[in-house]
Amino acid sequence: MKSFSESYKEAGVDVTAGYKAVELMKSHVARTKIDGVISGIGGFGGLFAPNLKGMEEPVLVSGTDGVGTKLKLAFLLDKHNTIGIDAVAMCVNDVVCGGAQPLFFLDYIACGKNIPEKIADIVSGIADGCVQSGCALVGGETAEMPGFYPIDEYDVAGFCVGMVDRPKIVDGSKLAEGDVLIGLRSSGVHSNGFSLVRKIFGIDENTIHNTYDELDKPLGETLLTPTKIYVKPILALMEKVEVKAVSHITGGGFYENIPRMMKEGLTAKINKDAVPVLPIFKVMQRVGNISEHDMFNTFNMGIGMIAAVDKTQVDLALQVLKENGEDAVVLGEVISGDDGVIIE
Repeated sequence: MKSFSESYKEAGVDVTAGYKAVELMKSHVARTKIDGVISGIGGFGGLFAPNLKGMEEPVLVSGTDGVGTKLKLAFLLDKHNTIGIDAVAMCVNDVVCGGAQPLFFLDYIACGKNIPEKIADIVSGIADGCVQSGCALVGGETAEMPGFYPIDEYDVAGFCVGMVDRPKIVDGSKLAEGDVLIGLRSSGVHSNGFSLVRKIFGIDENTIHNTYDELDKPLGETLLTPTKIYVKPILALMEKVEVKAVSHITGGGFYENIPRMMKEGLTAKINKDAVPVLPIFKVMQRVGNISEHDMFNTFNMGIGMIAAVDKTQVDLALQVLKENGEDAVVLGEVISGDDGVIIE
């Protein structure tokens, strides 16, 4: 007998919708299968056997995050197939900062009503993010929570595990005065600062369709652009160049994230004119009358990842990144001091 509860359905939870959602997402999950995956979805745990060959001392690196209030834009636009990329990106971009290859990912989707096609759309984006970062989607959870979430809303979070050989961990310990900071461009606002973004534009069902001369797409489409995933170019860079430190520019912008990769006695000096500020940030600053400091303290401003390398390896680093699809820029250098970061 198939599982079904009329009483539970009357309480707002349709277990059959959950089964349908799983069936619809199976093809997306299959796209993410890599060596090491030894279980399919549907069990009580995802099984993964990592390849430890050539590793002296394997170290697991984990990360977890959500998408935040960027989800409000997905609701307004009724577009759900890219938000999963953001969920993956926020986790794998953190994990790769330590030099780790992401291995597997699990998602958690909580919703007011399980609409199988919508859940499958969300998972399709999660699968896209996993493919982009070379990790496997080995499981997840969809929780239907009527009365807790509105029926047309949901939340998405994720969890990623990666692995790095201990001698290859990137932790900033080798940073030195004179090292050069290289910036990898962002795709947009990514998944941070959206409470301020929504306040600036008064985001609702009408304003989300506004157009601005500086933007080549309507406001909502521009803001919903998924977070860029940097795993493959950063790992390729680490193969050819000694990367001493990496910072993922997320919530808190430059002022909170860059100091996280600096060691005591060293400061990151950023040349403000070298930052390729995206048009969306210029529009936000103008419309919201936001100070330059607050912009750099909240948003990525056009740079989603920063890597520190020896000054003798800058040209090689830029070349490797270009070969891996990144038009990177030299942002500044490491100097002595305990300011964390200076932008001038």
